[in-house]
Amino acid sequence: MPPYQAINQAAGLIIPEIILLATVCIMFLAGPFLVSETGKAPEGLRHRWAILSLLALAAAMFAWIKAPILEPGAGPFRPDEFVWFVRGISLVFGMLLTLVLWDQIDDGHAAEAHACLLAILAGANFVALANDLVGVFLGLELVSIPTYILLFLARRDWMSNEATIKYFLLSIFSSAFVLYGLSWVFGIAGTTNLTAITARISDAPAMVNLGMFRLAMVLIIAGLSFRLTAVPFHFYAPDVFQGVTTSSAAMLSFVPKVVGFTALLRLLPVCFGSAGFTDWVPSGAVRVVLMVIAILTMFVGNLLALRQTSIMRLLAYSSIAHAGYMLVGLTVGNASGGTSGVASLLFYLSMYGIMTIGLFALITAAGSFARPLRSLSDLAGLSKSHPAIALMMAVCLIGLSGLPPTGGFLAKLNLFIAAWKEGTSDGRVLAIILAINAAIAATYYLRMISSIYFEQSTVVRGPSRQPAAWIAGSVCAVATLALFAVPQPLWDAAVRALS
Repeated sequence: MPPYQAINQAAGLIIPEIILLATVCIMFLAGPFLVSETGKAPEGLRHRWAILSLLALAAAMFAWIKAPILEPGAGPFRPDEFVWFVRGISLVFGMLLTLVLWDQIDDGHAAEAHACLLAILAGANFVALANDLVGVFLGLELVSIPTYILLFLARRDWMSNEATIKYFLLSIFSSAFVLYGLSWVFGIAGTTNLTAITARISDAPAMVNLGMFRLAMVLIIAGLSFRLTAVPFHFYAPDVFQGVTTSSAAMLSFVPKVVGFTALLRLLPVCFGSAGFTDWVPSGAVRVVLMVIAILTMFVGNLLALRQTSIMRLLAYSSIAHAGYMLVGLTVGNASGGTSGVASLLFYLSMYGIMTIGLFALITAAGSFARPLRSLSDLAGLSKSHPAIALMMAVCLIGLSGLPPTGGFLAKLNLFIAAWKEGTSDGRVLAIILAINAAIAATYYLRMISSIYFEQSTVVRGPSRQPAAWIAGSVCAVATLALFAVPQPLWDAAVRALS
């Protein structure tokens, strides 16, 4: 095949990402020309950039629906059912994050902020699309680099500067782990193509028992654990969440988890010689590492969340705990004869995105850019001043705690059943620990609801002035309830992603 035909064929597989990146280029190039040398911009300019961002996401969603689903080959991309699922959640939640960001950025920096968000979403898709170790790493960096800029742009005081620097330095450190692990996989397999790596390891399964290979897997898991906020790579999260805006915290609570789990689900089966997820279960040292990380992450996240009085720090530790729940699904794998742990992970990831982005959106809507809600005491009396926001916030909190009638209950139940029915003592231990931690987590979520409804506020709050965030929170609250009543479409999509 001539080179230009190969390029055209490859480009035809990434139309949604091309749309997003083309819009990113337009925003970066045109944005500075609409801002004066003193940094002043026409009032309301942020609305135009937000609308352009939503239009780009809508166009990418149309291309996603029309995109072909193909079997993996030797090319640079593998647009299979898993990519279809990851694209769907990245684009849908990208729209919600755009609404949350809408009034959280000033007019002079809105173009760059929305461009960074679109680039992050494109990078998440490329991690899933990549059929090459180099492509996976480039996708990871396409997420990381715009994240540094986005964290700095939205809020620029000493807390934001400190948070951005911490995230920047630790992200570089984690990327070095991943890159070093990938280089070892390349050295063992002799190629960077994922399809070829699968074939070579399946032909020579003894490779899996090499000490070099085990070390490579540990390095990759360690590097990606930073994105998941998994213990012991979690310690940056509370400080960063506290220092950035609520829109940036909403993005950090969800998108890096999508990227981290996507990369793990792409790399781990391949590195064990499995062409797909069918009957794939982590084994040996990798299973032990994942199990230990899952248990520590659940307990550390939940127990430290109990001690917090800052909303952002509490939600940071909550995010850590939820990463532990999802790691239970990854540890269980896709064992035959039981509920799929990987499908349960994807279902939980989607539900978690709905609930946590909804909660951050409602926190954004209840506060203001100048006076955001930061302490648990700021929630006091919210049911009196903003009854609709308080009700929807309670729905999201109940969902995060895993109680009915919310989709969060079904998400945790799926993980519990997958671990219990996996058929080993390890799986049952994980199921019991998950249930214990769900009970611990309910304590601090219900404490937040108690503050909203049963404590009196000493602050007079005006009406919400962030309608875009209010809309995003409303959509998420309704979806949290709707997916309890009709969860089957999302579950079917998660199962189909593994085919």
